[in-house]
Formats: sequence, structure tokens, C-alpha cells
Amino acid sequence: MTDRMDRLGRFTIVVSVAALAGVVGWFLFYILPEDVTSLLGILLVVATVLVGTVIGGRIASSRYSDYDVAEIAVEGPISRDGGSGRLPTRPGGASSDDVVEQIQTADDDGAVDGLLVRLNTPGGAVLPSDDIRRAVAEFDGPTIAYATDTCASGGYWIASGCDEIWAHDVSIVGSIGVIGSSVNVHELADRLGVSYERFAAGKYKDAGTALKEPSADEREYLQGLVDDYYDDFVERVAEGREMDPDAIRDTEARVYLGSRAHELGLVDELGTRDDVLDRLAARLDVESVSVREFTPSENLVSRLRGGAERVAFALGAGVASAFDADASEFRFRL
Repeated sequence: MTDRMDRLGRFTIVVSVAALAGVVGWFLFYILPEDVTSLLGILLVVATVLVGTVIGGRIASSRYSDYDVAEIAVEGPISRDGGSGRLPTRPGGASSDDVVEQIQTADDDGAVDGLLVRLNTPGGAVLPSDDIRRAVAEFDGPTIAYATDTCASGGYWIASGCDEIWAHDVSIVGSIGVIGSSVNVHELADRLGVSYERFAAGKYKDAGTALKEPSADEREYLQGLVDDYYDDFVERVAEGREMDPDAIRDTEARVYLGSRAHELGLVDELGTRDDVLDRLAARLDVESVSVREFTPSENLVSRLRGGAERVAFALGAGVASAFDADASEFRFRL
């Protein structure tokens, strides 16, 4: 009975707002102007009705929401822009900017009381992963991370910011470690007669450059940065999971099946998505929850671009990543 009344209420709001918009549009664009043709007036009225319908739909959705839990997906390698670049190095990933925006949108939605973060990612860039973790930690309400296939490295960094972590018994979980890497081709450059001329201010400005052999000092400097990132990773996980940092270091960046991760305390519970939803219902003190997945809106250009990248990758264009100019940069990844 309540659902029927909610649907009737939403329909009434949409129709009322659309009708009001039609009357206003008819008056402003057809009756009032004397020098506007009837056809143009009618077209403007129709446009106004459409806009009014959209606005009415949004008002109705906020007034009669049929969901109380937001679901946010983090899938694929994590980067600032989701992996887009000059070359189609992979068929898409998780854009931290988009994920953070959706978490904040869900947090601002008055109907949303809880957050489900669905994770299937091998990790990715350090700062984008941390941006998502911070957004999750700041969410006003219970948060549960759910590891599906893989929740490794940067994915686990994000999960550690949630109130609870759930996984399948055969999910891949862990890899609490950091990688710093760059492609080094100085020997190949020597054989090809390519020389590296250094013009830099600061001893370590070009540390990790692909065209020169790193010195012992540069190796120590770069390894120190990796170690600092790792210490931060361990501290954040220890704080979020209420674990001893030494126990986390003992994992040595290994990955575990969900059942073993549960035994080690890296995962709170094992179960299915339905089990996770039951847990959210219990935390919200309701009989059951309704979920709405929040996803970033894509314009036509973005959709076409994404499709083209997936096709190019399938045809083998991913191999071209080895020749990407950005590959010469020293990168840190979780």
C-alpha cells in the first residue's frame, strides 16, 4: 500500500510540475510576445514542458525516494582519469575524480543512509586511491566495502577506510605494498647512438629518467620514497582495521584468498552481496534496504571514446603502451 501511494505521489508531482511549466511557457512564449510566430511559440512551450518534466521528476525522486543505500563501484586500475590517455593502454579503469564525486553526491542525498563500496580492482596510483579512501571515510553513515573478484593494493587502501570489509571466500585480497618503477632503456639508447644530455637544477631532479643509469644515491633516494609511501599505507590500514602494524608488515604484500584474509583479520566477514545488504539493514536498524547504484554521467563523446579505446585494446593496441612517452616517468603504484 505504501509503495502504491509513493508511486502515486511521484506521478502527481511530475504531472503537476509539467502542467505548471506548460502554462508558464504558453504565456511567456506564445501569448505574451506579439512578434513571435505560433510555430515558434509552440516549440518553446514544448521545450518548457520537457524541462518542467525533468525538474518534476527530480523533485519527486527527492520527495519519494525508493532507496536508502548508495552503491559505488571501483573497478579496474585506479587513476585520476580512469586510464584515458594518448594511447589506449587498457580498456578503462576507475577514475578517482568520478568515484569521489559520486560518493559526495550520495552523501548529499537525503535519502541515502548507508554506503556500499563494491571493489574489483588490482590497485593503481597512490593519490587517486587515497582520494577515494578519504571520501569513503568522510561519508556520514555506515560504510561497507565488498570485495568481489579482486581487492588488492590500492583497492584494499580504499576498503580500509570503510567501517567493515566483506569478501567472498575465494576473492583475492591484500597486496599491502607499494611499487615505484620506470622503464630504463639506457643500454638500448647507447646501441642506437642516442645520448642523454642533462640540464637540471637539483641533484635528484632527473632521478628515474629512462635514458640514464641511476646512480647508487638515486636508487637509495627513490627507494626511500617507496618506503615512505609503504609506511603510510601500513599506518592507514592499521588505523582503519585496528590492527598491529607489525601484523600488516608480516603479510609482505602478499595476496590471500578471502577465507585466509578473514583468518588474518584483513576481512571482517565472508558472504555474498545479499549478506552485505542484510548487514547494512542491521546497521541501519531496518528490515531491509533498497539500493541505488550511483554512476558518473557520460556524454556521447565520452561513450564513443570509451568504446573506441576498448576496440583498439582488443585489437592489440595495448602493446603500444611500452612506447608511450609517459612510460619514461618514475611512477608510484599501490
